Amino acid sequence: MRDAMESLSETHNSIKILLNDLEFPVSEWDENWINMYFDDSLKLLDICIALSSELSRLDQSQLLLKYVLYVMDCSGKFPSSKQIKRARAYLHDWMQQLHSRSPKFENCPAILQGLATTLCLAKVKNSAKGKVLMRAFYAVKVETIFVCSVIVAALSGCSEPLIDLHVSESFLWSEVFNDLQADVNEKVRGLLSSEKVVLSKELEAVDTCAKKLYVLSSGVDDLEDIVRHRDDDVNHEEAMTLEKTISQEERERWQKSVSDLADSAKKLADGIDLISEQSRDFFKIVLTGRDTLLCKLRESNVTQEDRVHKSRK
Repeated sequence: MRDAMESLSETHNSIKILLNDLEFPVSEWDENWINMYFDDSLKLLDICIALSSELSRLDQSQLLLKYVLYVMDCSGKFPSSKQIKRARAYLHDWMQQLHSRSPKFENCPAILQGLATTLCLAKVKNSAKGKVLMRAFYAVKVETIFVCSVIVAALSGCSEPLIDLHVSESFLWSEVFNDLQADVNEKVRGLLSSEKVVLSKELEAVDTCAKKLYVLSSGVDDLEDIVRHRDDDVNHEEAMTLEKTISQEERERWQKSVSDLADSAKKLADGIDLISEQSRDFFKIVLTGRDTLLCKLRESNVTQEDRVHKSRK
C-alpha cells in the first residue's frame, strides 16, 4: 500500500515536469481540458480526504489497544480478573471497530466510479503538444483510478471499489496494463472472498493477535469458577489469588500473546503514520497542481486583457 501511494505521487509529479518541458501555455488549452482537469483533481482531493479520515479512525482505535496492553502486561504482577475483563471488553470494541468505516471513506467507491465514467481521451485538433498532454492526462487518470481502487479495497475489506478499466489499443502499454489490472483485481477479489477482513498485512496481524488474546483472556472466567467451587474449608479469597492459580506455562503463554499484540500494534501504528504522511503529500501535490493552473489562467487572462486594451488605444 505504501508503494502504491508513492507511485501515485511520483506519477503526478511527473505530469508537472511534462507541463514545464512542453512549454504549452494555458492560453492555448481547450476549455474542456481545463474543466476536465479541475473536475478530476477535485475528486482526487475528496479521495485523499476520505483516506485521511479512515486512517485517522484507525489511528484513534489504537488507544483501545494501548489500554489493553497496559492492563494485560504480566511482566510484573499478574492483572486481576476485573482488569482482564475490562481489557477484554476493550479488545472486543476494537475488533468491532475493525468492521466499521468512516462516513467519508464509504463514499470512495462512488467517487472512483465517477472518475471511471468520465475516462476518455480528449479530442485534440491541430496541436501536437495538446495531443501529448491529453494522452499523458489519460494515462495518469487510468493509473490513478486503478491504484486508488486497490488501496480503497484493501482498507475497506470489500471488492466493491475495484474497477475494471479497458484501455484503448491505441496505447502501446494497453495490453500490459489490461493484463496487470485483470491479474491484480482477480487476486484481490479472491482474497476478499476468503473471509479476510482486510488486505493490510499490519492490520491483519493485529487482528489475529487480538483474537488470540481475547480467547485466552476468556479463560479467566473458567479459573474463577474453579477457585469458587473448591473445598469450602479454605478461605479462598485470602488463600488464593488468580495470580497463584495461573501456572508458569500459562503465564508465559499469556505474556507471549501480549508481546505479540504489542509488536504488531507498533508496526500497524508506524504503517498508519507513514501512509497518512504519503496521503497528505499526495493531497499537496494535487492541490498545488490546481493552484498552479489557476494562477496561469489568471495570468493568461490578464495578458489577454492588456492586449485588448492596447489594441483599442
